[in-house]
Parts: sequence; C-alpha cells; structure tokens
Amino acid sequence: MQGVISLSSEHLNRVIHDLFSSYSPPVWATLIAGVFIVISLTLSMYLLFEHLSSYKNPEEQMFLIGVILMVPCYAVESFVSLVHPAISVDIGILRDCYESFAMYCFGRYLIACLGGEERAILFMEREGRAASKMPLLEHDSEKGVVKHLFPMNYFLKPWKLGQWVYQVIKFGIVQYMIIKAFTAILAVILEAFGVYCEGDFKLNCGYPYVAVVLNFSQSWALYCLVQFYAITKDELAHIKPLYKFLTFKSIVFLTWWQGVAIALLSTLGLFRSPIAGALQFESSIQDFIICIEYRWVLLL
Repeated sequence: MQGVISLSSEHLNRVIHDLFSSYSPPVWATLIAGVFIVISLTLSMYLLFEHLSSYKNPEEQMFLIGVILMVPCYAVESFVSLVHPAISVDIGILRDCYESFAMYCFGRYLIACLGGEERAILFMEREGRAASKMPLLEHDSEKGVVKHLFPMNYFLKPWKLGQWVYQVIKFGIVQYMIIKAFTAILAVILEAFGVYCEGDFKLNCGYPYVAVVLNFSQSWALYCLVQFYAITKDELAHIKPLYKFLTFKSIVFLTWWQGVAIALLSTLGLFRSPIAGALQFESSIQDFIICIEYRWVLLL
C-alpha cells in the first residue's frame, strides 16, 4: 500500500513538473510585464542615484535606500517567476527575505527621523511621564497611553508609553522578519518534497499552514506599525509619515494578502477571468499583477 502511495506521489510530482516545464506565458503578458519592469527599474535607479548624489543624511538615507532597492528585487523576481513558473518558489525566497529586510529598513528609517533609537525611547518615556502628571480631570485625553484598536482592546490593556512599549513594537516588527525568512526557506524545502502546493488550500499541503502563520505574523507587525505611527505622527510631521506609512503597508502587506486572495478565489472556482485562464497558474497571475503595480512604490 505504501509503495502504491509512493508511486502515485512520484507520478503526480512528475506530472506537475512537466506541466510547469512545458508552460510559457502568453506573449502579451510577457510584453506588458516587461514594459512595466523597465519603467520600474529605470525610475528606481534614478531615485537611487538621486539619493546617492545628495547623501547628506546617512542615518536616514541608508535605510531609505534599502527600501528603494526592494523595487528592482521584486520586479526582477516577479518577471523571472512569470516566465519560468517552475522555479517561482525557489527564487521567491529571495523576494521574501529581502521583503523582511525592507520592513526593518523602513522601521529604522522612521526611528532615524526621530533622532535615533535613544531619542525615540526618551520621547516615549517623556510622553509617559507627562501623562502621569496630568490632573485627573484631564485623563480622558489618554495622552501618553496607547489605546488599542478593535478587537485588540478586548485582549490587551492600554500601554503606558515608555521603553517597554518601544521594545514591544520593535519585537513586533522583528518577529515578522524572522518568521518571513523561516517560512520562505521552509517553502523551498516542502516544494522539494512535493508537498508545498503553492496556492492550494488542501490539508495535505504546506501552503495553507504557512499562509496562516504568516497572516498572524503580518497582522501583528502591521498592528505594531499602526501604533508606532499613532505615537509618533506629530514628531514625524516634517516627513509626512501618513503618506509613507500607507504606501509601505500597501507594498508589503497587501501584496501578500493579494496572493492569498487569488489562491483562495481560484480554489473556490471564483476566479475565471480571461487573463486568469491564459496565465493558468495562481503564482503567474500574482507575478503579472506585481510587475504592473510595483512601480508605484517609487512614490515614496
């Protein structure tokens, strides 16, 4: 019985490999994606050289450059994955690892704009002490206290600003970097054994379990970023933080959730557009969309 199952598994893996190997995207998809990739690379290199030519604030600019480099990384990886879907999981590890690094760079960029880590902690401690000294009748303003959003307010008590809050937010971002890199490596290992099944929500596949873990990790990291913005928005008013914050969130988090939504709709049979039919694979649809939309990161 085990031999039959082993043979069936090997046969299925061989069929899937042959299907990926024989597949080539439509010419129109390759041309459209290629045009947008050239635009993304050109504008990102221009923006990169602009920063390097006026490198007057290295504490801030070196982290901002790290975020900008995510554009060519995503663009090239998505285009290669679109043209050669058989290696999409393997080269996806590069994108995922750099994505986690880019999140670290974005967080460090905001901290650098506050004057560094020590000044950011001092700012939070100062706000926390100011709240403690406020008259009782003015405590309704909740200055110096982090009030949680729904539904987190049912699970977490309000945070009084200070070093502890800073460390919680920092860890919330760092844990996503670690888990993202780990799950990317795990996906490659599972794919090598033919049990990852990217885009398939089946209990005997690794993809749905990885998706659940990443969704929890991303949600917490996103929540920490939201709280960090709420705490520092006045101090960072000179860099227009809301615009940068929303743009970066759409880059990192919406890209992932977009891929999960495509996979889920395809599994339920609700994604039946002519474009989806021509591209055949969920990963190819996601790669094609990323090739088109990723140039907007340059608005940072």
